Parts: sequence; structure tokens; C-alpha cells
Amino acid sequence: MKKVKYFYNTQTLKYEKLVVSLRVKLLRILGFVSAAIVTGFIFLSISYRVLDSPKEKRLRREIEVMNERYEAMEDRMNEVKSKLGELEHRDNEIYRVIFEASPIPDSTRAGSKEKEEELTQLQSFSSSEIIASTGVLLQELLHRIATQAKSYEKIDDLVKNKQKMLASIPAIQPVANKDLKRIASGFGYRIDPIYKTVKYHSGLDFAAPAGTPIYATGDGVVEDASSSAVGYGNHVLINHGYGYKTLYGHMLRIKVKPGAVVKRGEVLGWVGSTGKSTGPHCHYEVVKNGEKVDPVYFFFNDLSPEEFDRMLKIAASGNQSFD
Repeated sequence: MKKVKYFYNTQTLKYEKLVVSLRVKLLRILGFVSAAIVTGFIFLSISYRVLDSPKEKRLRREIEVMNERYEAMEDRMNEVKSKLGELEHRDNEIYRVIFEASPIPDSTRAGSKEKEEELTQLQSFSSSEIIASTGVLLQELLHRIATQAKSYEKIDDLVKNKQKMLASIPAIQPVANKDLKRIASGFGYRIDPIYKTVKYHSGLDFAAPAGTPIYATGDGVVEDASSSAVGYGNHVLINHGYGYKTLYGHMLRIKVKPGAVVKRGEVLGWVGSTGKSTGPHCHYEVVKNGEKVDPVYFFFNDLSPEEFDRMLKIAASGNQSFD
């Protein structure tokens, strides 16, 4: 039942029924609706600022997952880049040196111009930093891989035309060393076994029992086969041509004579401890254009990639030399 309201009329001195006009009713309704709309708008504004909608929560989670995946992908790409860097180093410092080909500059491998153009193109889009940096890194890796592939193709052509050169270049270990346990000291600064001071060691020491055969590591001509009470003791120097020479020191006995033509794998003598030596071993050196270089990079006919990695670690240890 509708409630009826009355008011006291001071003019008629009577209670009269209160009648609200349509205009007042409409104004009241409009005021209520306006207040409700404003209140709702304020509430929604606060909610959007403080609370996440289900869609926003899902998008935030997707972004977190994307960032995690990107970080994992970036780690993998950096790992690939590191391994590719090792291939590039071996290409420039070993294979191209062997075939007397000019090294490829790193700027050419990375494709600096292409890298800049790719970066400019990516930045012109409304992409995030993650997408842009990933695209640039991928572009660089692809360019390096393509450049490396072309380099190996060129080296393959050089191989076909230089069979004699390949036979002459040192490519095996001077003593049998299948288990890689005979390298006693590597190339570089090592502790002198007699004076106990740091001294430059210009070769590799292969520890082996006296009488172990020593082999020529490449075809060539014996340039020197002589004895000395100090230094290398009984030693052999082979001239392989193409700027390469190898030296084998501290032999027990020498088999070859100066002027002799030798083939890779031919016995030159036997392991001993003559000259400045503290135990039976073969001191082995590789000389390229008059400069002594690390022999560890000239065992490519002997070692698999895994064995080569092991050889690098063994030769890099800072132990005492035998001579």
C-alpha cells in the first residue's frame, strides 16, 4: 500500500495531502541516476588501477613466460655464438694459415652493414626491445654461418689443388699417443725444470719410455741431424717446404742423415734424454716462416674434434717442462 504524506498548511490551518509534481519527480530520478553513474565510474576507475582483470592476469603471465623463454633462447644463442667463434678462430688461425689464404675480418663475418640495416628496420616497427635484440642477434649468426660456409668451400678448393702441400705440412703427433696421456708440457711460458724459473717453452714435450719411435709429422728433407751435449741433445730438423719446419729433440739415437727425404710417419729416431733434459721425452717444435708456433694445432690427421678439445686443455695446463 502506497504511503501518503501530508503537510500542515499555515494559510488554511489544515493538514493537506502532499502532492509532488512530475517535474520534481523527474529531477529526483535524474539526480539519482547521475549519482549512481558517477559512483560507478569512480569505482571502476579505482578497480582498473588497483585490480587486474582476468584478461590482464592472463596477459601478464604470458609476458612472464615469454621473458623466461627469451632468456633461455638468448643463452642458447650465445652458446651457439661462442662455438661459432671457435670455428672462426680455427678457420683464420689454422686452416687459412695452412693454405696461405687471407683471414676473413670479423666485420665481414658479422656483416656490420647488414646488421645496421636490420637494426634500423626493426626499430622502425613498434617492436619490443626483446624482439629487436633477438632479431639482430639471429641476423648476425646467420651471416656468420653463411660466411663460414663460403670460407670452407674456398678451403675445400685449396685442398684439391694442394695435395703435395698437405702431405708436407705437419699433421700428426711425433710419438704414438692414442690415449693423449703423453703430453707432459705445452707451448708457452712454463717452469724450467732445472732453474725453477718461468721460461718460454717453444714446443710440446711428449713423455715416453726410452726407445719409443719418433715419427716425421710430414713429408720433407732432413736439414739437420746432429748431437749436442746441451740444448736439444740428439735432434733432427726437417724442412717441409711451404715455410714449415719441425724439430725433434733429446733423442736416444738418430736414424736419418742430413739430406735424406722422409715421408710422414717414417721413423726418425727414438726417444731419449740427451742434452738439457730431466727425463726421457721428445721435445717437438713447429716453425712457420721462421716463427715458432704452437704444435697443438697441427695434429688434425690424428685427432677427432673431441680429442682435439681434450688436447687443448692438456697442453694449456701450466706444468713444468722436461727441458
